[in-house]
Order: sequence, then structure tokens, then C-alpha cells
Amino acid sequence: MSRTPRGETRSRILEFMRRRIAAGEPPTVREVQQAFGFRAVESARAHLRALVQAGQLVHLPGRARGYRLPEPVGALSWVPLLGRVQAGALSDAIEAPEGYVPVRAQDAGKAHFALRVVGWSMVGAGILPGDLVIVRRQPTAHSGEIVVALVGDEATVKTLRLRGGQVVLEAQNPDFPPIFPDPESLRILGKVVEVRRYLEEGS
Repeated sequence: MSRTPRGETRSRILEFMRRRIAAGEPPTVREVQQAFGFRAVESARAHLRALVQAGQLVHLPGRARGYRLPEPVGALSWVPLLGRVQAGALSDAIEAPEGYVPVRAQDAGKAHFALRVVGWSMVGAGILPGDLVIVRRQPTAHSGEIVVALVGDEATVKTLRLRGGQVVLEAQNPDFPPIFPDPESLRILGKVVEVRRYLEEGS
């Protein structure tokens, strides 16, 4: 049976550590051993030690769950890229973590996440397919703000409009009609605070 290359295993361990630390549950060395099926706990410890030496993790001595992510440099922080969101008709909510992206830490005490945009309904707002939207988690928003909304089990990115007590999710493309959700099924996941575009594929 072929073995996983050491560098690939280490990248997977780093991603595992980031997810657990971001969730507030830093794993122990033994939990890393179990998660990756290492026969010996020292194998897990060696990978973690290498990540610390490379500056990708910080270890607090004397603590079983003492691994942390390094402090962001230049007022940056890392937020999870949780998957895709439709900029078009409503689509099933997709949460498939792809990693982490750096953002400006302007709101230090507030949680953020990122989503990759699918669809053309927000081109008038400068949001194109493939763009990343950085979203600040919040359950409400003002009329005219761009939000990520969940209607039932379907998610979309749209401009929120409040018209005489009625909620409208408005596209920024005349080819897409507005959505008039049932208030009972509507949930605002957050406000879009940044749009990011990569000019080369694979960036």
C-alpha cells in the first residue's frame, strides 16, 4: 500500500488543527494520532513539532490542549471559507469547508466567514461568479445592505430591502426577479463586508 507523502499529511494535520482551534476545541496530541491513524503517538507529536518550528502553530508548554494558531501579522486574521453561496435563484445551502482566508481584523470581537459566489444575480453590485464574499455574522441588517440569507434550507446572497413591513431579497441584475420570502422561514446569516476577486485561476 502506498504511503501518503509526509508534506501532504502535514498539510492535512494543519487544516485539522485550524478547524478544531477555530471551533474552540484544540485537540490533544493523542486526538491527532487517532484522527490520522498513526500507530504511535510520537508520529503525531513529530508532525506538530514541525508545524510549530515552521511558525504555523504555537505550542503552550505544560497544557494538553496547548496548541494555538499564531498571532495574525499586520492586523490580519484568518476566517473559514465555508463553501459556496448562490447569487441567483435560491439553492441548497452548501457548507463544505475549503480552508481559511486572511482578512483585515477591523471587528476584533465579531465572527466572520467567507463564501465563494456562484451565479450572476449580483453583478450590478460588483459581485461576480467565483468571487469570495467576507461575511460578518449577524442576525439582522439594515435595508439596502448586502446579506447572506437562508430561506428554509436554501441560501442566497442578495440586497436586503424592507418595504412597508415586507422583506425583499433583491438581485442586482434585471434578469433575476426579487425574492419575497416568508418571514417565518427567513434567517439572516450575516452582512457582506468585503468582496475579493482573484485574477488567476487556482489563487
